[in-house]
Amino acid sequence: MSNPASPQSTQLLEDGAGSTFPSGFVWGAATAAYQIEGAVAEGGRTPSIWDTFSHTPGRVLHGHTGDVACDHYHRFSDDVKLMAELGLKAYRLSVAWPRIQPDGVGPGNQEGLDFYRRLVDELLEHDIEPWITLYHWDLPQSIEDAGGWPARDTAFRFAEYATLTHAALGDRVRNWITLNEPWCSAFLGYGSGVHAPGRTVPAEAVRSAHHLMLGHGLATQAMRAARPDHEVGVTLNLYAVSPQTDSPGDADAARRIDGLANRFFLDPILRGSYPADVVSDLAAVTDFGHVQDGDLDTISTPLSFLGINYYSRHVVAAPLEGVAPEPYWRAQSCWPGSEQVRFVTRGVPVTDMNWEIDAPGLVEVLQLVHRDYPELPLYITENGSAFVDELVDGQVDDGDRLGYFDAHLRACHTAIASGVPLRGYFAWSLLDNYEWAWGYTKRFGMVYVDYDSQLRIPKASARWYAGVIRRNGLTAQ
Repeated sequence: MSNPASPQSTQLLEDGAGSTFPSGFVWGAATAAYQIEGAVAEGGRTPSIWDTFSHTPGRVLHGHTGDVACDHYHRFSDDVKLMAELGLKAYRLSVAWPRIQPDGVGPGNQEGLDFYRRLVDELLEHDIEPWITLYHWDLPQSIEDAGGWPARDTAFRFAEYATLTHAALGDRVRNWITLNEPWCSAFLGYGSGVHAPGRTVPAEAVRSAHHLMLGHGLATQAMRAARPDHEVGVTLNLYAVSPQTDSPGDADAARRIDGLANRFFLDPILRGSYPADVVSDLAAVTDFGHVQDGDLDTISTPLSFLGINYYSRHVVAAPLEGVAPEPYWRAQSCWPGSEQVRFVTRGVPVTDMNWEIDAPGLVEVLQLVHRDYPELPLYITENGSAFVDELVDGQVDDGDRLGYFDAHLRACHTAIASGVPLRGYFAWSLLDNYEWAWGYTKRFGMVYVDYDSQLRIPKASARWYAGVIRRNGLTAQ
């Protein structure tokens, strides 16, 4: 695999035969530990905040838990063979903090580290490059009990865990992602409470966001000091944000949501400062006294690449008297300081998550990051869709998902042609899995999972994606 930070051919073919991606483009798929591993009490693993949250009545739809999930812990060898059959060049996995460091502090758990060593070795034997995400939301419950992400000490505990994991696996893995979607960890976990640990204190959500980024910076510095040749980045979930109309009120609504969803993380990580307008928007929530001297220098430690997760666009409007914001994950406390902004639906096609399908928004996001921030290689580290899949005669014809992938890969091609240094794409997700507060009711996988038998069945989208990888491109639309 090519060095993510190295120059890459930007020659693109776009004619009647289709669209070819640059030489060396990384084709992969992604998963997360709690969503697929199961075996939550095996190999020395202790509870995470998601174990506690999912076992709390009323928190997760139908009371579903990740206790078994896709049983990947026991079936990883077969899953890697499936990846190889699909032709994946890279696999983005996350490691479970409580499997590696059961108490959240102290030495590593050898059983847990050995599991990931075996998994990584299996990937390498099949010529699949491992990309490790250190934090995909499974904070050890012991650290949550000690204060969680609102507590500054958690940033330092994370850096220690990252250092330990990197030392144990760094001889096998050279691509590292510190955090996955810190917006979700902070604002869904500590603001709206719809994700673990389920707290609903806006000021804690803002502090959590800062400490997540501080932990990212500390971990990046430690890993880079240990192995300067390794590639270290972070993954942010970014959105195209549009006002419903060109009115000043709607424009301000879009500014606010773009500020909290995008710039609140992009600016500290890539510029070393918080956006002044967002700080002002949050004045009634926090005075930012939790930000200490030197924090932003640490947070803005230079990256090897930026990972972008893209799913949809936000269309927003100014508040209307007597009209409440949408419920659930767009609940009021997801957006502290901007609780009354309205999220508008436009009547366009949506996924089973009720997320609008908007491939042009991906071009917009990629071009914006490339234009407005210091240039660095970009990767799509998640992009995908949930639809209602039906198993018929042993097959799943998921044409809607296939179409979603096709449209968004064409958007990637358009962005590259415009000069965006996009180096790779990781489809979400390899397998149907545990979809957080939705339990097992939403399927994102290219591979169908029968949760009773654990049978894996590649869907039409998986076979299509395998063809894209073989061609390094798309056929005529």
